[in-house]
Amino acid sequence: MSLATDAQDLLFRAARTANTFTDEPVTDTQVHAIYDLIRFGPTGANAQPLRIVLVRTPEARARLLTHVSATNGPKIAAAPLVAILAADTRFHETLPRLFPHNPGARDWYADPAFRESQARFNASIQIGYLLVGIRAAGLSAGPMGGFDAPGVDKDFFPDGRLRSQLLVNIGRPGPNAWQARLPRLEPTEVITTV
Repeated sequence: MSLATDAQDLLFRAARTANTFTDEPVTDTQVHAIYDLIRFGPTGANAQPLRIVLVRTPEARARLLTHVSATNGPKIAAAPLVAILAADTRFHETLPRLFPHNPGARDWYADPAFRESQARFNASIQIGYLLVGIRAAGLSAGPMGGFDAPGVDKDFFPDGRLRSQLLVNIGRPGPNAWQARLPRLEPTEVITTV
């Protein structure tokens, strides 16, 4: 491995989903630095459909809480920062700028169903990078899928352009932030050769 062992541990081996956070704020500067770190991660056709919506106001947080599970509600209410991670279904409009050597790249996504599937697929890749980027910044992430995505979309993205994929709490881990480490599959259970 090229990456030092302590960096590997920070990003992967010792990384955990935080369930509690301190009240130390997460600044826009920190979020911009994280995005700047991860924005060059590869995606299909250089598509960059991930949109990060920072839920900062008490009103927005109260609205978001109406769409989450009972288990996730207290975590969202207490986190210093919550982000809605969404896929932009019109990401293809940026492709002429992001894929300059092929001005026709935008036309690859003429079919709306294909475009939405690719928006969600590539945003998911970017979400993985973002979670690792949060760890690289010395913060912890609490990603959550237990929410009413159509409700969040209707409430926060009424024009239909964005599709929510994940909610993530971001901050410094608080007391008793970690649950016991759960097992993972072994390489021999995942990797095959043909």
